[in-house]
Amino acid sequence: MRKIPAVLRYLALTGLFAFSAACGAQAFPGKPIRVIVPYPPGGVDVLARVVLTEMSKIIGQPVILENRGGANGIIGADVVARAAPDGYTLLVCASSTLVTSVILSKNVPFDPVKDFTPVGNMYESIQALAVRMALPVDSVRELLDLAKKHPGKLTYASSGIGSAFHFGGEALKLMAGVDLLHVPYKGTGPQAVAIIAGEVDMAFPSYGNLGSNVNKVKIIAITSAQRSPRLPNVPTVAETVPGYKRIPGWIAMFGPAGMQSGVVNRLNADLNAALKSKEVIEAFDQQFTTSLASAPAELGGIVRGDLEEARKIANAVGLKPE
Repeated sequence: MRKIPAVLRYLALTGLFAFSAACGAQAFPGKPIRVIVPYPPGGVDVLARVVLTEMSKIIGQPVILENRGGANGIIGADVVARAAPDGYTLLVCASSTLVTSVILSKNVPFDPVKDFTPVGNMYESIQALAVRMALPVDSVRELLDLAKKHPGKLTYASSGIGSAFHFGGEALKLMAGVDLLHVPYKGTGPQAVAIIAGEVDMAFPSYGNLGSNVNKVKIIAITSAQRSPRLPNVPTVAETVPGYKRIPGWIAMFGPAGMQSGVVNRLNADLNAALKSKEVIEAFDQQFTTSLASAPAELGGIVRGDLEEARKIANAVGLKPE
């Protein structure tokens, strides 16, 4: 037999490896996908389940949501950061876990940019400033006046130290010159329950967190920069406290660092298709939620930009890690 030249053998082998890799990407997923939501039930997981149910139909495998709460999402996020980068362990988390927690919490075990692969942005709910029904205020001005009369007495709930809600409350304290008592809860669900039940005087829940209980609290403002077209008569906090800012409260999907581009692109395409489904659109509409479908690179840019902005705001208002 004639000997095959070494260069041809090399090309044949590299071609075989490339073909195998391509087949591997095309075969994904070959088993159920686990998606960790790093908070207790009743918060982010409510709408995430709707999205993942539709994604499961599209992707052809079960997409299983697992609640893994603790430390404002840091514990569950760290599980994903340490997982194999094969696309079978994913993270759906709020911006607070990868942005404000990194700035306001000590000893975070991961780097939000280096240790995760962005898959795609998902949605954002309108975030409100809500007070308990029995509190004798109906506006931000009246709330601040009451806080100044009773320094350190009014309480505000957050979903944990380092959460976007904690960030919002501390920014309000410093920019409005009031003394409020921070009461951290273990997730957005428990935070919403606390303000609905009147356990605290105020909180910064999203409409998605409040759900059908939105009429059991008084919404006196929203925390976005401009009024929402869906709530044109509800003022912003910044209308009373000029310069008040918050970090956008997006919910997005990530995987561990090092995922193959073919797997990431497949997940992104199926996620974006799920966000366009009738079931998801209806659920978002009911919860005053906006779809934020994006490409992976776009989400990566959002994380980096929000980290930079959050550090600027934290430095400006004197927020320190706890």
